[in-house]
Amino acid sequence: MDKFRDRRQEKLPQTELHDPYLKQRLSGPAKCPECGAFCQAGRWSWQAIPANGHIDDVKCPACRRIADQAPAGTVTLSGDFISTHQDEILSLVRNTEAREKSEHALERIMQCSSSPDGLVVTTTGVHLATRIGHALDAAYKGHTEYQYSDSDAHVRVNWLRN
Repeated sequence: MDKFRDRRQEKLPQTELHDPYLKQRLSGPAKCPECGAFCQAGRWSWQAIPANGHIDDVKCPACRRIADQAPAGTVTLSGDFISTHQDEILSLVRNTEAREKSEHALERIMQCSSSPDGLVVTTTGVHLATRIGHALDAAYKGHTEYQYSDSDAHVRVNWLRN
């Protein structure tokens, strides 16, 4: 069982080690002027900002990614199923984002766009992209592939259902 666990852990992304957007260390508490996320002890969240003490204005990694148009995750949805169920699928994608974003302030959808083959969803975090892939697979079956970059700072999720 230990060998199985070790192999599985090798495949998990280690974004905090390799993602250049997450390497910035702050000297104290900070608030993102764009989205309102709050950072304390290196963790960004939606918690209420304390009234006492000095709080720096620092753009969070998710807002920086959005401004730079540098997604951490790309989910490509293709197949004939997309055209007949597009509204349902987009609702599932948005609901998945809402659940993930409520607990993890840096996990957001950057863009949902149509492509010749179906839909492309870009995300600010690898975990949201993989969560969308798992949600699509659980709800609609299909075939899902996960491809991590060498640095684990980007994941490409390809979902297909005809």
